[in-house]
Amino acid sequence: MASDGMESYSEASRRRKGMKQTRLSWRMAAGLTATVLALYASPVMAGNEAEVAEHLIELVKIGRGVLSEQMKNINDPAKADKGFTGDYMASQVVERFKKTTKLDLRIPNVVPQANLYLALVQAEKEVVDEAQPIINKPGISFKGFIPALFARRVGEQFYKKSGVRMKLTGIDYRNANNKPDDFEAEVLRMFNDPRHPKGQSYVRNTMVDGKPVLRMMDPEYAGPTCLGCHGSPKGDRDVTGMKKEGWKEGELAGAISVVLPLK
Repeated sequence: MASDGMESYSEASRRRKGMKQTRLSWRMAAGLTATVLALYASPVMAGNEAEVAEHLIELVKIGRGVLSEQMKNINDPAKADKGFTGDYMASQVVERFKKTTKLDLRIPNVVPQANLYLALVQAEKEVVDEAQPIINKPGISFKGFIPALFARRVGEQFYKKSGVRMKLTGIDYRNANNKPDDFEAEVLRMFNDPRHPKGQSYVRNTMVDGKPVLRMMDPEYAGPTCLGCHGSPKGDRDVTGMKKEGWKEGELAGAISVVLPLK
């Protein structure tokens, strides 16, 4: 790597080549699924809904992971064009989803509920594309485009496309949109109980607004990357200007919540 945060010609060339290949991969998938993507809003058939919710959660986690890997790049004040686009995000999500689930969204006709999964991938792509002006703005060392913000915007976009609600929630929520409802607050208390197996999700079929839904929550725990903003000393201001919560590594940080309409 060249000094002062600048890439060498060969490094930049390899990065552009890799991103070009992933963009082409995603565009091929998008072309194959044009008809499928027109069918976003379709309730899930009973019987496989828990697996569908698990896969949706996995897609969000993968997207956040891709963004986390890009934080140093995004916040580099010496660079303008970061090369981190929506196409790159989508391609990485599709590729990593295949590795973890063996489901290839580039061949949607053989993947049950591919329309729903691709709607979420599309939402992740759109959120990154919409953030391009701030991502590529030079001279700023912290852009504020963090994984939590990404996940919230993806959840909002995905709901518009599919009618499926997804959000990050927790007792120590910072954004009002992440405030737990009664169901979520109950499950968060259960997750925080030392008798609950760590990492075990919770799922229940219930009714919301008179309609059948599956609700799933997947617990998340504070890792090293969380503590820069949410750790100690409690009450100190983090880089965003918010007060730190005093979390410790391994403690319950919150959960990903899914509300999936059923047929």
